Amino acid sequence: MIRKLVLFLTLIISFPLFSMETYFCDKKLESLPILEGGRLKPLYVTAEESIKYLVGKYKTEGLTRTQMYCLLSLKEALKKDALGLKIKIEHVKILELLGLTQNEPEITYEKLSQNSQQVRFAVVREKRETSLKKALEKLLNQIHLYEKISNGEHWVLPKKINGNIEWLPLISYFTEEDFNGVHSQGVLFENIKKDFSSKEGDKYLFELYFLKLHLPGWCLLFTLLALASMVLFKNFKIVLGFSTLTIIAQVALLVGRIMISGRAPVTNMYETVMFSGFGALLLGMILGHFLKEKIYVYLGLAYNMCTLLMMNFASSLISDSISPLVPVLRDNFWLSTHVTCVVLSYGSLALSWVLANVTLIKKRFFNLPKEEETYYSKVIYNCLKFGTTLLFFGVMLGGVWADYSWGRFWGWDPKETWSLIVFCIYMAILHGKYTSWLPVEKFIPSVALAFLSVMMAWFGVNYILAAGLHSYGFSQGGAVFLTSFFVIQILLVVTTRSFKFGKK
Repeated sequence: MIRKLVLFLTLIISFPLFSMETYFCDKKLESLPILEGGRLKPLYVTAEESIKYLVGKYKTEGLTRTQMYCLLSLKEALKKDALGLKIKIEHVKILELLGLTQNEPEITYEKLSQNSQQVRFAVVREKRETSLKKALEKLLNQIHLYEKISNGEHWVLPKKINGNIEWLPLISYFTEEDFNGVHSQGVLFENIKKDFSSKEGDKYLFELYFLKLHLPGWCLLFTLLALASMVLFKNFKIVLGFSTLTIIAQVALLVGRIMISGRAPVTNMYETVMFSGFGALLLGMILGHFLKEKIYVYLGLAYNMCTLLMMNFASSLISDSISPLVPVLRDNFWLSTHVTCVVLSYGSLALSWVLANVTLIKKRFFNLPKEEETYYSKVIYNCLKFGTTLLFFGVMLGGVWADYSWGRFWGWDPKETWSLIVFCIYMAILHGKYTSWLPVEKFIPSVALAFLSVMMAWFGVNYILAAGLHSYGFSQGGAVFLTSFFVIQILLVVTTRSFKFGKK
């Protein structure tokens, strides 16, 4: 009886796979070269990025993203929507616009595409840069991407013509109206791949193998094992071993992205988050080695874990896609000096932020001896000195780059202004600590709150202000994340009741 029940459930679970015809849409297509976003990629990469942007799911009806992308691209040729992709609408006003409810917030892209004009009019009516307008613009981009894929125009393939490689959309390969030859197209794709590889080589396949390594996941695993080893084992060498594995995996991740993009890996939010966590852990290990202090390694691991959690689970907030740069960023020297200095400074300042919060929590809810609190303040002070120095050089190099690119050293651009604000805040804290104006009771909560300025300069300018010459760094969404971060940090400082000026 149990065996029959298991067989019955297996058939039910597997039914979508058997019921949907996938034609030639199989794993072999992942290595097919295509041109998308001005860059040569394996089909696997484009399928992952496109379907994730449309629905966010890894699998639908038992199909991988590559199969979903392939079937969606055949929609016009097949004269039917084989997938019926749906999107979940979250903004209340957009739900009202589309006639949906919070109980039933999903709508098929087929139906949404028919109402695209309505969405366009709504975008035009919104004059100010509100959250509604950003949500509408993103929805419009999703509709446009869906239409482009389903029309067979997004999938651009190489074709050897007179000994040269030309790029043609998928739809141009299929001329029969009823698409009777759909089952035999797999042979055609194999020939396309062979012709391209014989002419251009197969270096583009490195990105396919690189992504399939899932290095961010391995980095997170090694970091968690290192943190767990701190509790489970007394031997610090085990912690150092897992920390070293984390560094090696992150170096491989950074080098891989450099080889694919041909530039320093600090050009979007995903890469700056990745690089700041890596830099914080590396700095922590270096300081820990030379100062003979284990705590720096612990701090680096803790902050690195935060950044890796974002990289692995916050894909809607930070995208890992690699795109061509805007002209002003196409200078590897300035990109590798100015941006790297600023991002590394954020990582160093984050070490002080982590320890400041740990100190506040231990003092308020646990037993924290005065000697230990003084020791923590010394470690925080050391991290601040490194972070503020790196930020100073980053701001100065940014000014030189601005003069080189835009013809002026300083223009009070939002990014420039907030970088200066961060520098002034941390300089005031360093001065206050050095002159004893800020005793330990005030110094530690001041450091915890000061990191809010870093988050504003780093995320706030992109997610909230969305203005200025640094528009190439802007991203959609993230306002909820940033607001939550601010509220939690302020509540933590208030709850600990340590931030009381005028009392020692």
